[in-house]
Amino acid sequence: MSTPARRALLATLLAGLCCAGATRDVPDTLWTAPDSRAARQAAAWREAGRTADATLMDRIATRPQAEWLNGPHPGPVVRALTTAATRADRTAVLVAYYIPNRDCGQYSLGGAPTDAAYRAWIDEFATALGDRGAYVIVEPDAVAQVVAGCTRVTASDRYALLAHAVDRLKRQPHTRVYVDAGNSGWIPEAWRLVAALKASGVARADGVALNVSNFQTNQASSAYGDQLSKDLAGKHYVIDTSRNGNGPLTGTDTWCNPPGRALGTPPTTRTDNPLLDAYLWIKRPGESDGTCRGGPSAGQWWPSYALELARNARP
Repeated sequence: MSTPARRALLATLLAGLCCAGATRDVPDTLWTAPDSRAARQAAAWREAGRTADATLMDRIATRPQAEWLNGPHPGPVVRALTTAATRADRTAVLVAYYIPNRDCGQYSLGGAPTDAAYRAWIDEFATALGDRGAYVIVEPDAVAQVVAGCTRVTASDRYALLAHAVDRLKRQPHTRVYVDAGNSGWIPEAWRLVAALKASGVARADGVALNVSNFQTNQASSAYGDQLSKDLAGKHYVIDTSRNGNGPLTGTDTWCNPPGRALGTPPTTRTDNPLLDAYLWIKRPGESDGTCRGGPSAGQWWPSYALELARNARP
């Protein structure tokens, strides 16, 4: 997030703290940011007379979504988000995404410059949580990319950093921590992830996160999660359902801005599987996967793609 965008977010959150609980009906316990990109888009389209499109965009804007912390100094944003959520009697969903050699140098490359810098970053993140708590997804793709063969990192060093993140975040009261474990279409043999997840501190986490930024169905993800749970002494899991309403695209490059996809199950902590803690919108619907299929750079808002996801969703 750029500095101007960060300042705008903080200003909006702080201005709305007095009445955050009274202005939006949020399912279950999860918090919906009042000034998301989708919310701003819906407002702009209403002002321009595009009321039908604005109503579709509300399918995104009125749902809880994760906030990704992917730049230096996460403390102010973490503090503002969790404070706003707590005052609304809700729980924020946050993503820690600053591991060194992030995304193995691909579309979302970046991260902390050194291991020491990452440890300091996690400490700032955790300290900012205070006792307010949150759902924290730890480093999407960080484990699965190593298992899949990323050579930019040393596996033992990567896993040690993830274990440090888990341990430091779990020191904060009311914080639920889930280590990312890829998706069922990436590494179908769930057992291949087990040793890496154990080395990454999953035993001390609340569980694992599945299908982040991907499109695998709830059925496939639950089967994958159940198998991982058996191999990880009963650990729980959460599933990213932000864009899996139509399942995955068949063919090549199925992960990057695939057409014809749809919003999935709305975020909720109510599930029919005792091992499944929540369906979450971890990937923010409408934010690009990268410069493929005509998309903007990774993480940038893409209104036409967001509208397609909403239009294709089940009412």
